[in-house]
Amino acid sequence: MSLQEETSGKGTAANALPPHTVDIAPVARTNVRWKLFVLLLFLVAINYVDRGSISVALPLIQKDFGLSHTLVGLLLSAFFWSYAAMQVPVGLLIDRFGPRKVITASCVGWGAATAASGLAGGFVSMFIARMGIGVTEAGVMPAGGKLNAIWMHSKERGRGATILDAGAPLGAGVGGILVTGLIAAFGGWRMAFIIAGVVTALLGALVWWYVRDNPRQHPGVNEAEAAYIEASHRAEDEAALAEGGTTRRGLLPYLKFRSFWAMCLGWLGFNGVFYGLLTWGPLYLSEAKGFKLASIGWSTFVIFGAGFVGEILGGLLADRLRVKGFHTNVVMRSLLGVSSLFVVMGLVGVTIVSKPIAAVALLSLVLFFLRWVGLFWSVPATLGGRTNAGVLGGAMNLAGNISGFVTPIAVGFIVGATGGYTGALLYFVGAAILMGGSVLTLDYSRRLPV
Repeated sequence: MSLQEETSGKGTAANALPPHTVDIAPVARTNVRWKLFVLLLFLVAINYVDRGSISVALPLIQKDFGLSHTLVGLLLSAFFWSYAAMQVPVGLLIDRFGPRKVITASCVGWGAATAASGLAGGFVSMFIARMGIGVTEAGVMPAGGKLNAIWMHSKERGRGATILDAGAPLGAGVGGILVTGLIAAFGGWRMAFIIAGVVTALLGALVWWYVRDNPRQHPGVNEAEAAYIEASHRAEDEAALAEGGTTRRGLLPYLKFRSFWAMCLGWLGFNGVFYGLLTWGPLYLSEAKGFKLASIGWSTFVIFGAGFVGEILGGLLADRLRVKGFHTNVVMRSLLGVSSLFVVMGLVGVTIVSKPIAAVALLSLVLFFLRWVGLFWSVPATLGGRTNAGVLGGAMNLAGNISGFVTPIAVGFIVGATGGYTGALLYFVGAAILMGGSVLTLDYSRRLPV
């Protein structure tokens, strides 16, 4: 056989064999979006440690400043006046400049204001410092709602919303122990506030380092994760174009829709309960149930810790039900309707029981189910899309924080006038009923056609 024939034969034999193939395993998605939301969980927890620190220290502050129940109510409301007033303006800033800048500035500002509250000499200076905390904290939750719209796949936003919002009960619960521990360690509430403020200001550097306004801007996000998120965004944008587009809107076009008002009133009712327990809960345990400072800290941890667990489980359950094919409205109305029912029953129970441990157990039940309504932080992105999630989140939080400044004052007048807390608890029942009606009215399934 000639060399040419041999070569030709080898070629023929080689061509007869199946071509060699290389199996390339798909690259696993990175999970930067979840790490980002764990950071936001921590940030919101610190937010509520600072926000609720005055409530834990209130028996001492009330004594030092010689405050009546009416002045206590006004002092507790100071944060919420400025916080509520800033919600819509800061939502517009988030949509225009991005959440990263707003959250970083918030951390530095509210840390400084918290430290300043530790230097307050009386009611007026403490009132001003608390208003400063309200102004500077205002951007955190609307920015978190915007990041949920930007970073999370549509099937993950229930968990994203509740991870973000779960920082509230976590911070309220852990804050009770932290603040009482700092007070005990330093012999007073002032140094506790100063230390909390300095830590918060330093947290701003961590936020700037890790948070990004777009997944592709983050060095830790690989192509698989970015493509996964963007595929969800494309599907949403195609649906939005069919319903009126993705243009940035102001707030006014949304005011004509029932779902917008249901979102706002639901959050108002929710915060009527949550902020009432956050601001007056420690003093209620002290005056009505005879708890000492250390017992208040641990009881607060148990009550709000139950809220943290409930919120995480609520978000997980909502996303799992969606994945199983249940319609969004069925999932949200069922879960939030059930939660509203348990909140009402639990609060009514607290007005009946006399034993302190029973009251703590029922309040823990209330917080467990109440915090399911943290799913509302996925609603601004649903109604307005990623483009308008900031301003809608700000409007929702504005409505919620109307309860923030009305509730402490109302409870102060009720307790001062009646000499007890039964009327205040019934006020919370009314707020829970408003919440229940709203969560059953809202359409969670489509973007508003503005």
